[in-house]
Amino acid sequence: MAYFDTVNKIKFEGASSKNPFAFKYYNPEELINGKTMEEILRFSVTYWHTFTADGTDPFGAGTAIRPWNHLQGLDLAKARVEAAFELFEKLDVPYFAFHDVDIAPEGSTLAESNRNQDIIVDMIKEYMKTSKTKLLWNTANMFTNPRYVHGAATSPNADVFAYSAAKVKKGLEVAKELGAENYVFWGGREGYETLLNTDMKLEQDNLARFFHMAVAYAKEIDLNVPFLIEPKPKEPTKHQYDFDVATGLAFLQKYDLTDYFKFNIEANHATLAGHTFEHELRTARINGMLGSVDANQGDTLLGWDTDEFPTDLYSNTLAMYEILKNDGLGSGGLNFDAKVRRGSFEADDLFHAHIAGMDAFAVGLKVANKLIEDKALDSFIEDRYSSYTKGIGLDIVEGKTNFRELETYALQLTEIKNTSGRTERLKAVINQYLLETLSSVTV
Repeated sequence: MAYFDTVNKIKFEGASSKNPFAFKYYNPEELINGKTMEEILRFSVTYWHTFTADGTDPFGAGTAIRPWNHLQGLDLAKARVEAAFELFEKLDVPYFAFHDVDIAPEGSTLAESNRNQDIIVDMIKEYMKTSKTKLLWNTANMFTNPRYVHGAATSPNADVFAYSAAKVKKGLEVAKELGAENYVFWGGREGYETLLNTDMKLEQDNLARFFHMAVAYAKEIDLNVPFLIEPKPKEPTKHQYDFDVATGLAFLQKYDLTDYFKFNIEANHATLAGHTFEHELRTARINGMLGSVDANQGDTLLGWDTDEFPTDLYSNTLAMYEILKNDGLGSGGLNFDAKVRRGSFEADDLFHAHIAGMDAFAVGLKVANKLIEDKALDSFIEDRYSSYTKGIGLDIVEGKTNFRELETYALQLTEIKNTSGRTERLKAVINQYLLETLSSVTV
């Protein structure tokens, strides 16, 4: 059965194309420094927002019109697999990602849930035999069911900890079976609301114990993929233990987990933490911890996780700047953890949304690559910090001085001259490169 029979395979037609079902800027075969756009961007479709979300919000029922809406249970799950691989093929994406409960209905017991998942995993495995699309990562949903009301690995209830461990054990086995290139931990409820009823030390110790058990089991089954933590602040828990990259990194360092984990960074989560997307990417990059990206954006007028498709060219440029400086994403990718707006309820809107995001990141890639080639930002930064390349500055960097020597040096200073940071000028440079790139794109 064809679920998107009005849509043909999406092809690159260039910037002048008026075809809403064509790429204007994303040309998967175009070479950027010897690699194709497809190889660099590594786009991934999320199962949850694309195939299971129905547009429900706190104020209204679902609005999404989908060809599979009339089905239930495993029949619904099977139809979604068929639809998923049709969409993957027509978008020609190399990757997809899912939570366990996205692909198969949760049963009344863990054993029933596992049986349901086995049926769908077998089906996905068959489809993958003839599809180019691979599994970027999978994860366990440990936040939706009421059993996780107080958390999963950080729950005060040891039975919940055990149940969560069993879920992740199954998830790691599925990752191996489907050839996942990463495994993600998103601690949706790993945090607390008030210290009045919380043993913070025990909760964090238990979370670390949970991660070490996962590492041990992955070794046991010979699953050799990066583990990724996805930071998220505030929502749904007021005080998340994985608030941002810096908080997560401190946790990993404290509990000797940095050899096994990197970060899966989401743009909307970064802004909820009070950071820019590029700040979180750079914090991970300079610490060797950038693993993968959930590509979306938030609404600056709304203080929650709106998960919009990433169409902000400026933000995508700065994100790709960090990714290219990281020499790419390795086994990670640009995963569209994004959903169409509630008013975009027709099935075709799923294609329009992904095309928009893929084109926007393709532009960001081209602009970022040109900025790096021309050292448009690097040259300015190098000059700004040039005082640390000679004299007393070089002594500081090389550890060849101390407070006494620095005091002697400072006492001899008669004037200290600073130079402008040129923020506005540099923003204008970004705009210039953006506009030049857009105007030079092949039509």
